[in-house]
Amino acid sequence: MNPVYEKLMNCVASVRAKTDFVPKVAIVLGSGLGDYADSIKVECEVDYSDIEGFPVSTVVGHAGKFIFGYVDDVPVVCMKGRVHFYEGYPISDVVLPTRLMKMLGAEILFLTNASGGVNPSYSAGDFMLITDHIATWAPNPLIGPNIDELGLRFPDMSHIYDEDLQAIISDVAASEGIKLQKGIYAYLTGPSFESPAEIRMFGKLGIDAVGMSTVVEAIAANHMGMKICGISCVCNLAAGLSANPLTHEEVQEAAADAAPKFKTLLTESVKKFGNL
Repeated sequence: MNPVYEKLMNCVASVRAKTDFVPKVAIVLGSGLGDYADSIKVECEVDYSDIEGFPVSTVVGHAGKFIFGYVDDVPVVCMKGRVHFYEGYPISDVVLPTRLMKMLGAEILFLTNASGGVNPSYSAGDFMLITDHIATWAPNPLIGPNIDELGLRFPDMSHIYDEDLQAIISDVAASEGIKLQKGIYAYLTGPSFESPAEIRMFGKLGIDAVGMSTVVEAIAANHMGMKICGISCVCNLAAGLSANPLTHEEVQEAAADAAPKFKTLLTESVKKFGNL
């Protein structure tokens, strides 16, 4: 058996030994957004450390557990804390949680993150609906022998972020009076922030926001046939666009300030996802 697939199945068995809960929507909470899990009607919690072979986040502000429960009457699994490639994990471990949530039954993946704004019309605290991404600088999680049990060798990437889910999120934002930008997100490995020269290059490429997560998870989920959507909380202006040096604390603070609107946007969208 492929060792990556074997590890995944061991993780599935570890979770299933603790709960038989079957989610419809999988939610990944980015930096500063972990408190959203407190609003879920919780059925069960599983610590990452209790799952055989599961990677554990080392980043301050990222907790480490799955929350199983309900948003309204929609069954969800919420990933409170994610792992990143820059922490030193192999890329197969970075996407293992996404694959695990799909194996547990999730059909929809709702990705969130904190990002740096490249588009000069963006302000700190804006939300950006991810309409597409650029993965050029990311190690592709599908490199290596294809795991046929998960998906095809050469998955199409024409519609990574589901148009129907995007329409729902846009409608919710409009009805709730929440400003919602729409744009392209680019993944950089980190952990260093980008240089001003890099940000100028990204702007010329049509990139609207940059960050250190999300894209590889979307690739793995698309490979497995999940419907994917994503919202990025623009927590600061990227290097060279602001006179202030960039810090992780600034990112967390801005995300926390935006959390109430994010909670509304996420909750009302997920409730509508339940009808799909």
